[in-house]
Amino acid sequence: MAQMTYLEAIADALRFEMRRDERVFMLGEDIATYGGAFKLTKGFADEFGRQRVLDAPISEAAIVGAAIGAALNGMRPVAEMQFMDFVTCGFNQLVTVAGTTAYRWGIGLPMVVRGPSGGGVGANPFHSRNSEAWFVHATGLKVVCPAFPSDAKGLMLASIRDNNPVVFYEHKGLYRKIKEDVPEGDYVVPLGKARVVREGRDATVVAYGSAVHFALDAARELEKEGAEVEVVDIRSLVPFDEETTLASARKTNRVLIAHEASLTGGFGGEIAARIAEKAFDFLDAPIMRIAAYDSPTPFAPTLEKAVLPNAEKIAVALRRLLTY
Repeated sequence: MAQMTYLEAIADALRFEMRRDERVFMLGEDIATYGGAFKLTKGFADEFGRQRVLDAPISEAAIVGAAIGAALNGMRPVAEMQFMDFVTCGFNQLVTVAGTTAYRWGIGLPMVVRGPSGGGVGANPFHSRNSEAWFVHATGLKVVCPAFPSDAKGLMLASIRDNNPVVFYEHKGLYRKIKEDVPEGDYVVPLGKARVVREGRDATVVAYGSAVHFALDAARELEKEGAEVEVVDIRSLVPFDEETTLASARKTNRVLIAHEASLTGGFGGEIAARIAEKAFDFLDAPIMRIAAYDSPTPFAPTLEKAVLPNAEKIAVALRRLLTY
């Protein structure tokens, strides 16, 4: 085990897999010379050479397209979006081409599209989007949103080794904020397996990404008031661990869903629908959701805080849920 930040854990996974498998290479804007916008790939070009760490043109469509071509020819590319907001420029390649390849041709497409997402760092509307729900709706893609360094490493290794295209969201607010012991060497966390990060009996918070940490803070606050709140980190949106989520809902009988993406059309609505369909008889209160407002993320810190979810908002919602 070694102490790593969220950013260091992702870098460790990439470095380990590039050493292990010569088919793995990286491409993205400024990832070689500059080391990436957040310095996650600093030193990679020196170790692996510029044939495996490629500075790409400022064209997300070209980056995703090149990754698709490389994957079709036996490579295992990891394509970086400098900010996941800009994946929109490669949307057609990712959704229309990568997402349908297995269906159209009956072959695998082992590639990862990764990059920083999320708000909370004053990065303005063009660098703060949480767009994961777009790709949940696009069949053929897997979608991963880790909340902890150890999961970030294990899920990254699983994503690179998967024979399907994976969209990997890294919350930039977590990059250097949290640190924990992370297994060294070969450590894989299976895609599609949720984790109960806090046991409880009175209510469940189902969350992913930054919202997991807000939920844990809120649960600790509610504990002072005598409530035991369970927190489920789903980790992967596609594939989604329905079994673990439903088991927690049936156990606590009250469910709050939290994510940083906008409320309308967010993945929380899908989770709520499945719980309502398959665990309705166990519920003692309506399913509740906490998410960002349906608006761009403001640049001003005070406005950004008002728009995005946080521990205080989750705690208030949990009190309403527990007293229903």
